[in-house]
Amino acid sequence: MEKVLKRQIIKIDPEKCDGCGLCVSACAEGALQLVNGKAKLVSESYCDGLGACLPKCPVDAITIEEREAAPFNEAAVQKYLEKRESGEGGARADAPIAQADPTCPAANLHLDCGCRSTEVFALQPAVQRPVEGPPGTTAAASQLRQWPCQLRLVPINAPYLERAHLLIAADCTAYAYPNIHEFMRGKITLIACPKLDSIDYAAKLTEILELNEIKSITVLKMEVPCCGGLLEIVKSALRHSGKLIPWRVMTISIKGMISEEY
Repeated sequence: MEKVLKRQIIKIDPEKCDGCGLCVSACAEGALQLVNGKAKLVSESYCDGLGACLPKCPVDAITIEEREAAPFNEAAVQKYLEKRESGEGGARADAPIAQADPTCPAANLHLDCGCRSTEVFALQPAVQRPVEGPPGTTAAASQLRQWPCQLRLVPINAPYLERAHLLIAADCTAYAYPNIHEFMRGKITLIACPKLDSIDYAAKLTEILELNEIKSITVLKMEVPCCGGLLEIVKSALRHSGKLIPWRVMTISIKGMISEEY
């Protein structure tokens, strides 16, 4: 039987946790994983109790408590990390950061509950197909190259982010601009709403830029004032990552026109 001792260890409030995954990447020991859309301590012996994950949580769902727990086992952590990197005993670095729960009522739906909405896929752009009309007429083809596309759901270590050209688009641009797939061509598309989404996107995007070699960033935003927050998120991430990445901004008017570009 594993011995226990009274020590400091993290505690996660599942009611507060929104499944952003920032704590998972902050834990060098690999003690945290997203399970069914919530952060979970996978082993007490992997947690050193120092709380490096606390400041990364945007909703204050993580605290440190003192209770009886298995002692921190550095040797076990090292073995676990080696197995995880090799894909033998846990999630690899390029694996989906959330796991599907077969008992979840929404397991076959694309919902934000740790089910298929958070599985990672690289996609090939769709092939244009002929439609009725003059010779040569084709239907518009999707240029989406990955899943998920919601910034809050994309793992910071998703394999398609490496050496990617990013399109960071406000949610509303897809409905205002009819040819948005022109901007998506050849890019990894990440969508977000700085006004309605309750997540620190600047912190997450900073980690994405730090962890991956990003080739360029295109910001696609609406002309409304609240959408300026998306640009500030990108500026903050660029500043804090310390990387020099080419970037540009496209602004869409509420009438569906490109009103500004720089």
